[in-house]
Amino acid sequence: MLLTAYNGAILGPIAKVLGWVMNGIYALMSMIGIENVGLSIIIFTIVIYAILFPLTYKQQKFSKLSQKMQPELQAIQKKYNGKKDQASMMAMQEETQAVYEKYGVSMMGSCVQMLIQMPLLFALYRVFLNVPAYVSGVKNNFSTLVDGIMATSGYQDKMTQLVTDLRVMTTPAADFTVSDPTALSNSIVDVLYKMNSAGWENLKSAFPSLTDTINATYDTVSHVNNFLGLNISDTPWQVMTTNFASHNFLFVVLALLVPVISYLTQVLNIKLMPQAAPSNGNSDNDMAAQQMKMMNRTMPIFSFVMCFTVPVGLGIYWIAGAVVRSVQQFFLNKHFEKINLEDIIKKNQEKAKKKREKMGIAENQISNAAKINTRKIDEPKKEEKKSNMSEAQRELELEKANAAKSKAKAGSMAAKANMVRNFNEKNSRK
Repeated sequence: MLLTAYNGAILGPIAKVLGWVMNGIYALMSMIGIENVGLSIIIFTIVIYAILFPLTYKQQKFSKLSQKMQPELQAIQKKYNGKKDQASMMAMQEETQAVYEKYGVSMMGSCVQMLIQMPLLFALYRVFLNVPAYVSGVKNNFSTLVDGIMATSGYQDKMTQLVTDLRVMTTPAADFTVSDPTALSNSIVDVLYKMNSAGWENLKSAFPSLTDTINATYDTVSHVNNFLGLNISDTPWQVMTTNFASHNFLFVVLALLVPVISYLTQVLNIKLMPQAAPSNGNSDNDMAAQQMKMMNRTMPIFSFVMCFTVPVGLGIYWIAGAVVRSVQQFFLNKHFEKINLEDIIKKNQEKAKKKREKMGIAENQISNAAKINTRKIDEPKKEEKKSNMSEAQRELELEKANAAKSKAKAGSMAAKANMVRNFNEKNSRK
């Protein structure tokens, strides 16, 4: 049975599936004598981003095509700038859709890919936040100690006090008042896994009769959680302050490298990302570009600050993710430099054409729809022009029309119509 794994309606099931993958990676590494959560996190991150690569490729291709489409899209926006009537808005939408059809891409293409990627990445974060809930090999390291704690009189109060003193944060919050033994055992494992090195000393003070078991468990867990000399359950700030006081400056530097490397890899990843096309004075695009620029500046700084206060394991995940994305982006950039976008556009157009044919949409329907919308824009203008004419202008127009009719050529249809009109007028006067 899983520990207190995340049970959200959307991310919960995704996290469980990812947890099975993580558990499989850890089990395979254990078979070759390598039991290390930090290394498992790195391999797991590489595997997940490899699975997501097809979506990443499509997203990057869409980004490249978007840059090529921008001049045409901006021209349409400029053409209908300030026009808020329904006919103009419909025409703008039709013309925009026509541009996307021309390049063979979907208006929702990038959004769909992001909607698929984001839940996976958020669920991945949930797995790393509570590894024992998903990796049975890590959970089993705590079994003997948990049994000893639960056999101690008053252990619920002691564990509650320990959580309060150490400010151990678990998701969901550890509850030692429940009667279910399995739930109690899971809560204890959650707390033990989240405890830093100093917390284990407090645990020995709370349960002195279990000192030998606590020491043995701590040694095993420390080996599993050790990554380049750092315990992945500790925060870099805790490692720095503790080792600075004891003059272990090597560990201070190692701990400092976690947020620094996280910052640098985030910056590298952003530098490699495709840059937005110039907006040519469009205010909406300018605002979006400024917001993106601000986010690109703040995200690495946010990562740097957060890495001081979150466990080293999460810092490793952020670094591994940024490195994998940077490597992918580097090769994607090289790939798109070599290929001809016109070839991609032609292929996309063929795919879009086949898709429309399957849906029963004729090729000329799109252009006809655009013409209909253009007509709808012109017709209200004509009606509006007529309604704005004065009475004198109407009389003048009628006189001109009558004069034109009276000059009709003899024998023509217009002349015969005039004869019928004159006959009717004479009879009506009698």
